[in-house]
Amino acid sequence: MNVLVCVKRVPETGARITLTPDAQAIDTTLLGFTISPHEECAVEEALRIVEAHGGSTTVLTLGPAGAIEQLQNALAMGVGTAVLLETDGGDWGAEATAAALVEAIRLRPEPFDLLLFGNEAADSGDYQVGVRVAHALGLPCVTGIKGIEINGGTLTARREAGGGWETFEVPLPAVISVKEGINLPRYPSLPGRLRSKKAVIETIAVEARTSRLAKVRLVVPPEAPQRVEILGRGPEAAPRVAELLQELVR
Repeated sequence: MNVLVCVKRVPETGARITLTPDAQAIDTTLLGFTISPHEECAVEEALRIVEAHGGSTTVLTLGPAGAIEQLQNALAMGVGTAVLLETDGGDWGAEATAAALVEAIRLRPEPFDLLLFGNEAADSGDYQVGVRVAHALGLPCVTGIKGIEINGGTLTARREAGGGWETFEVPLPAVISVKEGINLPRYPSLPGRLRSKKAVIETIAVEARTSRLAKVRLVVPPEAPQRVEILGRGPEAAPRVAELLQELVR
C-alpha cells in the first residue's frame, strides 16, 4: 500500500488573524505555522493504514522553504518520505495548487494506491484541492470522511450525515479527504524529531500557472460581540454574584 498525504502550511490555529494592508494575504509577521488539524489526522490515518497493511508513506506540500518544518513534523510522526514543491512564498489558489500537485504526483516513480487530504485547509477553507486533484487524475473521490477500512482493492469510507452515517465503497486507487476526529494523531517522539532533522527532503521548484480564478481580496470574519456586566465593587458585589450563580445552575 503506497499512501500519499498532501498537507498545507497554515498559521497556527487559534491565532488572531490580521491581513496585509492590501487585503491580499495574511500578515504572518507575528504568527507561527503548523498544518491543518484535518491534515494532521490524514497523516495519522496514513500511518495506521500502512501499519495494518504494509507499504510506504509520503508527505507532500506546496509552499515556501519554511514549509520544511511541517514536513519534518510529519517525518517525526513516522512518515517515510517528504517532498516540498517550493514556491516563492506567495499565496496560491486552489486551481494552481491542484495543478502543481497533479504534475508532481504523475512524475513519482511509483503510483500511489491512496491519496489522503484534509477536508479543508484551516486558513482558506476552500474544500477544493482534493476534489480537483481527483478529477484531474480520473480517480474516485469521497470527502468529509471519519472512518476508513481497506479490504483488498476496495476502500470503505464513512461520513456523518443527519445523525447517522453514509457509507461509500470505492476501488483503489482513490482520493479521500478526512475530517478532524477520524483519529487521535500521535505526538512525534524525540528520536523521531532527531531523525527528521537529518532526513533528506526532496525539493522541487514550481511556478504558478495562469489561473482562471482571480482573488479580489481577503476578509476577516467579524468577531462575535462581547458583553461585560459589572456586578459591583468590593464586598457589596457578593450578593449579586451569588444570585447570578444561582441563575446559571437553574
